[in-house]
Amino acid sequence: MPVVTIKLAGSLTREQRQQIAKEITDTLERVALKPKRYTYIAFEELPDENWAIAGQLLDEE
Repeated sequence: MPVVTIKLAGSLTREQRQQIAKEITDTLERVALKPKRYTYIAFEELPDENWAIAGQLLDEE
């Protein structure tokens, strides 16, 4: 059973999440031969102030 967690700074629209979920599920079915009904995907959308790159918070850019 594939479990995919997608973490990103900021947020996605419902349509974007739906498209990403469909494409990842389709890929796992095609490449790994995993049935779609077994694929779970979680989106973790975090505010920019909770992410840092190269020692700088993303909301400081």
